[in-house]
Amino acid sequence: MAAFLVTDGDADGPRLLTTEEASRLAITRFRNYQAQGRAVTITVPGTAGELTVTGSVDYRRKVGQGVVHGTGRAKSSDGLIQWTPTSVRVRPMTHAPAHAPASPPRSGWYDRPLSSSGSALDTSLSIALGLGGDRPDNAELLPQNGAAWWGREQVDGRRVDVMTGPSSPGRSGTAGNVRYWIGSDGTMYRVRISVGSQPEPVVIDFDTHEYVPVKPLPETAATR
Repeated sequence: MAAFLVTDGDADGPRLLTTEEASRLAITRFRNYQAQGRAVTITVPGTAGELTVTGSVDYRRKVGQGVVHGTGRAKSSDGLIQWTPTSVRVRPMTHAPAHAPASPPRSGWYDRPLSSSGSALDTSLSIALGLGGDRPDNAELLPQNGAAWWGREQVDGRRVDVMTGPSSPGRSGTAGNVRYWIGSDGTMYRVRISVGSQPEPVVIDFDTHEYVPVKPLPETAATR
């Protein structure tokens, strides 16, 4: 089930982060790492139609696994998927299930490198893996680099703060490209990212379904 979001009217931003808000933003990626894995739904826009990846990300091992469905486009992209920071394994399926099976099929997989540019899907997969870190960020530097508070909303009945991330290292003017929906304990519930020339942002929702641990694919998988 997709995360449900409503605005509760408390939206006075943007403004500078308070010390407490900066602390929560600083630990939100670390919270994912502490949890080891999170259930995710990744919505990828595109001129040829939308792609949705429903699955799990293991933030300790830096690997994700799920099922891909296309909306308003050919079904050629539908199927199972597993990815790392450098590679993607896909198993095309004409009738892909709603959720990836707990035990991956042993055959029918194809390998390819994860594209560093030119693919909204691969960029989204890479971003999803990057939403976990083995240590908190520096809370003092976040406001200095452009991070801001935008308001309060509700996601699946949880009251969250909406914050934008800081400028990326070496890229001035990128503050606000990433927006986080963060709970009172620093838990990340939604992330929205502007990607390249895409007209709509990529949206990553967490806890949209039950987390299924990511299992290694069989060594006998086919490659191409």
